Amino acid sequence: MKGFANMLKNISRNKWFLLMVLPATIWFLLFSYLPMVGTIIAFKSYRYSRDGFWASLFHSDWVGFKNFKFLFATHDAYIITRNTLLYNLAFIILGLICSVAMAVVLSEIVNKKLAKVYQTGMFLPHFLSWVIIGYFAFAFLSEDKGVLNQILTGVGLHPISWYSDKTYWPVILIVMNVWKELGYTSVMYLAAIVGIDRSYYEAAMIDGASKWQQFKNITLPAISPLIITLTLLNVGRIFYSDFGLFFQLPRDSGALYAVTNTIDTYVYRGLTATGEIGMSTAAGLYQSLVGFVLVMAANLIVRKIDKDSSLF
Repeated sequence: MKGFANMLKNISRNKWFLLMVLPATIWFLLFSYLPMVGTIIAFKSYRYSRDGFWASLFHSDWVGFKNFKFLFATHDAYIITRNTLLYNLAFIILGLICSVAMAVVLSEIVNKKLAKVYQTGMFLPHFLSWVIIGYFAFAFLSEDKGVLNQILTGVGLHPISWYSDKTYWPVILIVMNVWKELGYTSVMYLAAIVGIDRSYYEAAMIDGASKWQQFKNITLPAISPLIITLTLLNVGRIFYSDFGLFFQLPRDSGALYAVTNTIDTYVYRGLTATGEIGMSTAAGLYQSLVGFVLVMAANLIVRKIDKDSSLF
């Protein structure tokens, strides 16, 4: 009873704070926790019923781990897993380096109005869908009338069949992803840099520290908790891929599947071909479980190195 009374006392003391987080709590309950009931579909051969979702769920046959074989029993399992992991590693590493570098550059611009213009221009691609970006890319990469092929032919070189040659697409995909998300991620690092006490930099300049030394000894340690947090969250999604990037940008070209096929695009094509919802649910559950394990492992490593920088 004493514990219950203390709980009520704490609720009463923090009622306004609890009220502030209530909408987000309701949202997570409805759209994140309640749908977890549907994970049982991963272990069933889901069949539609006229009586609704619950009837379909209970009347579908239990197949155990058969749906997971869809991912691992195929000869494409290695390719889609390799592509998903390596691309995400490249996105995390290069995205982090470019975002921090851009945030530092923006923070050094003396004219703040001009800095806002640059920041807004960099932020715009984040709001563009991959469908739109795919058409922009096609204007450059089209074999017949693409800008790049016209430039190549203009200097006496042979045009490239961009949507049939897989050689260039790993670089194209990485560059386009970093370009699209650079403005969004750099804003978060810029906010952290702006919050650093300027007296540290003034003292460093008096001592004759260079810009690199100021970054290494002041900026980087100050924003390292944010870097670690965002990196850990990205590690949790390392088995997920941006569907639009790998499907819309290469225009679903079969000749490029060796370098553009990921777990998400593979599951989508399998779902449209077979209609097996259980298989797609199994893939989603597999991605979530692996992501959870990776986040826990990465957080444990960070906790061993620097307890204050860990998520929990």
